[in-house]
Amino acid sequence: MSYPPDPNNPYGQQPPQPGYGYPQQAPPPAPGYGYPQQPPAPGYGAPQPGYGAPQPGYGIPQQQGPYGGAGMVQNFYAGWGSRVVARIIDSIVIGIIPGIILFMIRGKTTVDCSAIGQGGHCVTSTTGGVSPAVYNVLQGVVAIIIWAVLAFMKSSMGQSLGQKAVNIRMVNEATGQPLSFGAAFAREALHLLDTFSCCVGYLWPLWDAKKQTFSDKIMSTVVVKAQ
Repeated sequence: MSYPPDPNNPYGQQPPQPGYGYPQQAPPPAPGYGYPQQPPAPGYGAPQPGYGAPQPGYGIPQQQGPYGGAGMVQNFYAGWGSRVVARIIDSIVIGIIPGIILFMIRGKTTVDCSAIGQGGHCVTSTTGGVSPAVYNVLQGVVAIIIWAVLAFMKSSMGQSLGQKAVNIRMVNEATGQPLSFGAAFAREALHLLDTFSCCVGYLWPLWDAKKQTFSDKIMSTVVVKAQ
């Protein structure tokens, strides 16, 4: 049974099938699919503040490099003037009583230069006191006592009286903590090296990167501003 031809398609051609020979039309994207992802909620997956961050040290920041980053932390080291003032205060407060005792037992010292015109030399003599040998021994004992007092204060309180007055402290360079009594005593005794080097050791902090004396370098200590 035949039908009359379609006036819109008199030749009876079949319309092209969708997708055959023609470019495929991409389906519209589903809502929300393929769109930029929303940023995660605040705090989700983000590192927590302070988690894994290095903790601040005691009195001195963590250091890096051959000089411990000294060029970046110069302001944390105590100035040379502050150290000198602290030393003077300690010498007066701690050494005044032993100094008076030594002065009293030394006796009267006289100098006779009457023979200098005849090619001789001045003669020094001491009367009314201990002999020079005994006096020298007593000086050594007094020095040891002063070292022990300073070491006790720096190991137990973290500061001597002079350092407390100018707000500085001496700490171990690696840990930032006060030294033990034995280490602090050894450091005080090693100041002899600073003295016997024509006091160059005491002047060394003026140009040193970490403002250390010779005794500081040997004992790995630094003097910093107290917090």
